[in-house]
Amino acid sequence: MSKDNQNTGYVKTTQSRAVAEIEFYHPSHNSLPGNLLSELSRQILEAGKNADTMLILLKSAGNRTFCAGASFDELIAIEDGVTGKKFFMGFANVINSIRTCGKLVIGRVQGKAVGGGVGLLSATDYCFATKFASIRLSELAVGIGPFVIGPAVSRKTGLSAFSTMALSPNQWQTAEYAKQKGLYAEIFESTEDLDNHINKIIDELTSYNPEALNSLKKVFWEGTENWGELLEERARMSGQLILSDFSKKTIAAFKNR
Repeated sequence: MSKDNQNTGYVKTTQSRAVAEIEFYHPSHNSLPGNLLSELSRQILEAGKNADTMLILLKSAGNRTFCAGASFDELIAIEDGVTGKKFFMGFANVINSIRTCGKLVIGRVQGKAVGGGVGLLSATDYCFATKFASIRLSELAVGIGPFVIGPAVSRKTGLSAFSTMALSPNQWQTAEYAKQKGLYAEIFESTEDLDNHINKIIDELTSYNPEALNSLKKVFWEGTENWGELLEERARMSGQLILSDFSKKTIAAFKNR
């Protein structure tokens, strides 16, 4: 388990009931700077290698926001393509860690998700949320697009819904919309109801044949074998676009608010 202080955020893994519960936190609405993304990717892969782990539960701390996406402070600091690609590889690596870890990943989404946060929940295998868990793909508003997370989102929602969200970066979509489009399996009135249901799901799934669960994981991700290269190329694309005049002006406007 790795845990930093409350000012810099943390990622921690707790092992219980054959479940690796991985929780992340950052004081800025659970945004994920590069160091936390790296740690999240590492802990997901470690949990997947643990013979005692049947399932991984991915969650964030707090009540209001699941994940505000990538760190805006780090986005502002990008000054060259190499740094830009490295920045966007953070979420690419987490998505690929979920894809390749070998264990089913359950998502717990208690609140809003923006940008990379939507990519994160889209990559989970079985995702549950509260009615407050609205989503928004905000990338186009800062001169880029949801390129890195796009394959994970469209894999669940289909191209039409992904296109709608990508082209409306300032519009929130409700949790009900996300459920209709396949991102959430169920939505609940409260966090308490959400957690009660997830506990029941965990009890049920851990009673099944672990080899069958692991085989289902492989089946669910068939056809994504090229994502290592695909998401790296998408990260490179985003890393270049963030250097555009449009992006620089937009980011400067955000910075001066």
